[in-house]
Amino acid sequence: MKEFKTLEESLEAARYILPESLYKELVETVEKEDGLSEEDKISVVKETIRTYLRSLAQPGEAVGTVAAQSIGEPGTQMTLRTFHYAGIMEFDVTLGLPRLIEIVDAKQTPSQPLMYIYLKDEYAKDLEKAKEAARKIEYTTLEKIIDNIEWDLGDRVVAIVINAEYMEDKGVTVDMVLEALDKSKLGKVVEDGVREVSEGGVKKVIVYFEISDKQLPDEELFNSNAYHKVLEKLKNTYIKGIKGIRKVTVRREEGEDSYEYMLIVEGSNLREVLMLPEVDHRRSISNDIQEIAQVLGIEAARTAIIEEIKRVLEDSGLDVDIRHLMLIADLMTWPGYVRQIGRLGVVGEKPSPLARAAFEVTVKQLYEAAVWGEEEEFAGVTENIIAGLPPRVGTGSVLLRMGAARK
Repeated sequence: MKEFKTLEESLEAARYILPESLYKELVETVEKEDGLSEEDKISVVKETIRTYLRSLAQPGEAVGTVAAQSIGEPGTQMTLRTFHYAGIMEFDVTLGLPRLIEIVDAKQTPSQPLMYIYLKDEYAKDLEKAKEAARKIEYTTLEKIIDNIEWDLGDRVVAIVINAEYMEDKGVTVDMVLEALDKSKLGKVVEDGVREVSEGGVKKVIVYFEISDKQLPDEELFNSNAYHKVLEKLKNTYIKGIKGIRKVTVRREEGEDSYEYMLIVEGSNLREVLMLPEVDHRRSISNDIQEIAQVLGIEAARTAIIEEIKRVLEDSGLDVDIRHLMLIADLMTWPGYVRQIGRLGVVGEKPSPLARAAFEVTVKQLYEAAVWGEEEEFAGVTENIIAGLPPRVGTGSVLLRMGAARK
């Protein structure tokens, strides 16, 4: 490597060689290290450049095969016996191989959608304000605040028994309940039909609600099934919150010299949540990759794929070079949308009929290739191996003529 006389000269060379993010980190590091001489700092820059150049793939290297091997082999050691586990703050989290399959199959919705919501400073440092934000987000229906609904056959008036503690916990008031019942169009609250009682030291609010004859006709008054259908609608009456958010828990995260409160959300509605004034939209994220692509764009989805696969592997105690994950994320997102690695995605869209046939539904792929008159170019690894030809990778990526006469 070229010898550098000054630190500025070495950093100028690094600027043209290193990626921008790595270059900025290098500059910050050498500038703040007061204990190093200029000669030592030049050595640090040179070693950084040397290490980076060594990390690059060699021309002709089969990076796809290496990536598949590097993820597939440790994948066999991942947890197979556990589909869910009672994770942080009482949430079930999909882990291990099932989660990895979800990601590479580009499922429309994950089996356990989660959001990690970070709050702006004024809410992140105050527990009560963080709880207030959590109550605002959680989708709350009548069912979440009631003890039961009392009813009698032949009577349209039912008694909705609301637990005052549940109301306080969810941040719901009696007026909000009455407004929700009025908007439900299932009937109406009877006049002076709200009573506050206490049972065993527990405060309760009883709301007497008359079901409309449209929902419960006269001929159905003694049909218990008809009652249950209406009561189910009544329980699902929307009071407040964001659709799709089933549960929100406040968690305290400790830093080196500070702390903050953030929200773990079961369910996902990224677009609505990011619009809330309490939410720090720069850091909040969902594990639903398809939703990220729709709301934040394909580059954000690519980053999410890398981070999600990395998290799954690390949770299983596996360490895989991030470049392999980046290659897979690039492959899944380069058309501008998230596609699966499989016959309905990456493999199914290969131009080679033999490569497509080698994966799944062999006869169908060969039949369609024949009908459409497709030609095999033998450009990839799979089709060359099928035909017994040397693949165009490594030493096979260049053509050599042995024993050619020299002129």
